[in-house]
Amino acid sequence: MRAVRYDAFGGPLRVLEVEDPACPPDAVVVRVEATGVCRSDWHGWQGHDDDIQVLPHVPGHELAGTIEQVGAEVRRWAVGPRVTTPFVCACGGCAQCVAGNGQVCLHQTQPGFTHWGSFADLVVIRHADVNLVALPDDVDSVTAAGLGCRFATA
Repeated sequence: MRAVRYDAFGGPLRVLEVEDPACPPDAVVVRVEATGVCRSDWHGWQGHDDDIQVLPHVPGHELAGTIEQVGAEVRRWAVGPRVTTPFVCACGGCAQCVAGNGQVCLHQTQPGFTHWGSFADLVVIRHADVNLVALPDDVDSVTAAGLGCRFATA
């Protein structure tokens, strides 16, 4: 797949061919149709975000796309629907998540930070049953990706 990747903090951003991601049992792989660009992506690229632990890295966390693969443990989703995801992806099982506070999940993940993100053809969304949002037909992917964390922040 194609992805925008950097190999060093502050280093060049390059479009490269990289391996397709594997689909973990609790996850889906989304074919990215649109992705937003956020100042958080710049901070990650510059090395200001401790969640980015491994280089090289693919940024991007504001996305919309179509589910292409579904892990064996995923119950609520199948191949085909158009989806987006929140900025904070919850685990669904910690005390905060059980209390309905997934936005402060103790084990949160974030595409483009804790793992490779949506500046790529494909992105993995872990704990898919609690982290995907179906997109209505009348909301196009560019609009959905543009809402991203801007909408939640507002």
